[in-house]
Amino acid sequence: MMKPLNLVNARLVDSETGSISIGGLRIENGRISQRLDRDERPGGETVDCNLKHLAPGIVDIGVKVCEPGERHKESYRSAGLAAAAGGVTTMVTRPDTTPAIDSPEALEFVTRRANQAAAVNVLPMAALTKGRAGREMTEIGFLMDAGAVAFTDCDRVVTDTKVLSRALSYARSLGALVIAHPQDPGLSAGAAATSGKFASLRGLPAVSPMAERMALDRDIALVEMTGARYHADQITCARALPALERAKQNGHDVTAGTSIHHLTLNALDVADYRTFFKLKPPLRDETDRLAVADAVRSGLIDVISSMHTPQDEESKRLPFEEAASGAVALETLLPAAMRLYHADLIDLPTLWRAMSLNPAKRLGLDSGRLAAGAPADLVLFDPDAPFLMDRTTLRSKSRNTPFDGARMQGRVLATYVAGQRVYERS
Repeated sequence: MMKPLNLVNARLVDSETGSISIGGLRIENGRISQRLDRDERPGGETVDCNLKHLAPGIVDIGVKVCEPGERHKESYRSAGLAAAAGGVTTMVTRPDTTPAIDSPEALEFVTRRANQAAAVNVLPMAALTKGRAGREMTEIGFLMDAGAVAFTDCDRVVTDTKVLSRALSYARSLGALVIAHPQDPGLSAGAAATSGKFASLRGLPAVSPMAERMALDRDIALVEMTGARYHADQITCARALPALERAKQNGHDVTAGTSIHHLTLNALDVADYRTFFKLKPPLRDETDRLAVADAVRSGLIDVISSMHTPQDEESKRLPFEEAASGAVALETLLPAAMRLYHADLIDLPTLWRAMSLNPAKRLGLDSGRLAAGAPADLVLFDPDAPFLMDRTTLRSKSRNTPFDGARMQGRVLATYVAGQRVYERS
């Protein structure tokens, strides 16, 4: 039995009601037992939050932890420490490891490693097809029994439509969630930037935003045919938004996410071939960034994720075309999101709807809320605290962040998982 804990004198960010109010929370046995009024101080240990913001912990869909196969890039221990320092209380991990997590045995291995080493909750996803090769679907039922919360081949798009339709049909029969990467693989192959004047001037191989729209159109047609539960991991351009809106209006079980990097950076940030800005899909034009931010604000895009992708120094210190794609973001997700808040693009309750409540709902979790009975997975933060990002201070093993040297606002002060403090800023 845990001693009751009272977090008082806080600005409570409630995405369910869309409000911010001054009050507190009482935590008992790992869960929120009641909301406290501003002046309420019940018995038990009490922490004065000094009018800083208290919100549900972030539920981050699409985190890559490089176990097994590339533990030198990121381990469950280092990822867990980075998540706790970033206010992420639940990591939903990707199966694009070496080898892929495509069997119950592999899934049980990573689950055991996560439980042993990570300071936060870890929910694993499994591959949709064996070896992520797009030829034969995995044993979805057995993988669900072993704890898989969703199925995805990550950035290896299933090109065989018949294979994908069969996988979606089978997933539908089991109620499984399928997460896809909407990028036409033929058009996207070898691309390092988004097509346009900037890519042409830099001589970079580029891909049109239509590659995203085309792939999403195909996937939505298959969802209409099969009735499957579907989530698009990253919608990054304006041209894909009408298709997403139609799918929702037609009543299909479709949701979509986007990455914090595509919400806060644009194609021009690549500048003189800075490989920390090489992502997949590539950074888009400013008009796309603003359109996607507006879609998050309106609720058309449901989820904001870090899409945390560790890459070692050797794979990034290469010519831009040859460098590996991806960036770490577990620790930078919250301060990067504060850029949207301070620019008056998205308010705090809406941000937490996309970073916590909606991903929790999509995965059938009861977290992401400040209501009585919800898990006491919480983050205390100061949205105004300024700092200079220094990648050498990151807790991830890999430190490939595009925000290195950037002036940022927003500091995590403490993180709680099931009422236990797993991080406190010194």
